[in-house]
Amino acid sequence: MIRRRGAFETSNAERLRALVDNVFPERQIVLRTEGRVSYFRVTQPFQMVMAGVVAAALSWSTFTSVSFLMHDQVLQAKDDEIAGARLAYRSLLNEVVEYQRKFAAITKDLEENHSLMLGLVEKNAALQRNLSSVSRRLEITSAERQQVVNARERLKEQLAALENEMTTLSSRNFALKDNLSAVESDLHLIMTERNKAQNDSSRMRNRVEELSSRLKELQETEGEVVQRMNERAGDQIAGLEKVIELAGLEPDRLLGVTETEKSGIGGPFIPVEPDGLPAGDLKLELANLDRNLSRLESLQDSIARVPLAAPMASYYITSSYGKRKDPMTNRWSAHYGVDLGGPMNSSIFSTAGGKVTHAGWKGRYGRLIEIDHGLGLKTRFGHLSKILVKVGQEVKFHEKIGLLGSTGRSTGPHLHYEVVFNDKPLNPLKFIRAGKYVFKDK
Repeated sequence: MIRRRGAFETSNAERLRALVDNVFPERQIVLRTEGRVSYFRVTQPFQMVMAGVVAAALSWSTFTSVSFLMHDQVLQAKDDEIAGARLAYRSLLNEVVEYQRKFAAITKDLEENHSLMLGLVEKNAALQRNLSSVSRRLEITSAERQQVVNARERLKEQLAALENEMTTLSSRNFALKDNLSAVESDLHLIMTERNKAQNDSSRMRNRVEELSSRLKELQETEGEVVQRMNERAGDQIAGLEKVIELAGLEPDRLLGVTETEKSGIGGPFIPVEPDGLPAGDLKLELANLDRNLSRLESLQDSIARVPLAAPMASYYITSSYGKRKDPMTNRWSAHYGVDLGGPMNSSIFSTAGGKVTHAGWKGRYGRLIEIDHGLGLKTRFGHLSKILVKVGQEVKFHEKIGLLGSTGRSTGPHLHYEVVFNDKPLNPLKFIRAGKYVFKDK
């Protein structure tokens, strides 16, 4: 029996050990810095201790939150009980006053009846003293004697009724005393519980004040960091917007914000001010930082689609954007692109990532490549001698897409390069100059 029990305990210990090994296996954190690899072991006891610390922190946070939310309700309930007890106590006092008034009235009636009885006794004595003379008037006074007897009976009945009422009043007075004693006990218990609740509330207020001071310290230590991050994000936003404006675009239009959306605002003016709560200034700075980071992220995603690079490694401008004399007819005409000259079969590169929407012959353009970069931006590469991409192909930034040529309506080897935004042609040289501003430090 002892051997079986030892084997069972050993089996349980092995199962427990296996469970702990499955839940908290030994882990390693691998850090790689400039080709060097470092390993940090996270042992099983350390994992178990950290799990216990996290569980304790979560339990304490839940307990303090529930206590903070419930103590006001407890105080309100106790105050309501005290108010009810006071109301019942005042009602009992009013009843006692009413009973005292009735008792005084009954006492007054008894005094009046007593005086009447004294008068009757005196009359009876006078009658007894004058019995000799009364005998002659017996027939006359018999009626009076009957009245006296009747009055005496009525007085006896009234006395009996008064005794019953006095007994009832005494019983009710005893009951009132018992009720008052019970109310006093309840009031004492309620006051004790209220004092306890007030002590708990005081401790909670001290805790809240401690947390508020910690939030103020956090605002003082982290406020400058958040402000610097805001300034840095603002500088980056200003730089990206400047690049977009140099390219001839409006940042809001590029991000898809239409004039209708920009103008569709209104409402009363309510200035944003700190709410007076701890770390209010820090929350405002964080809100501004969130807006700035969202704006910066949108600009960074958008500017990656803007064709800011030159389509050739080396080139010279043979015809600028805008009004020019046609090379064939020598008449003034509109030129919605820029002609870049270079050696025959020079490499042509994509100026931003996108999707090829046309790759083939297109009338006066000769061999033409059109790339859709999204956000309404497209680039066109005309007069190519050879096309190296296909329709539907996704191309990356500065990927080789064709070779320079002189196909279509052309007087010699050159690249006709266009940039279109929302089906409206723009000056490609502005995009190339803006790209030089972006890539000057790279």
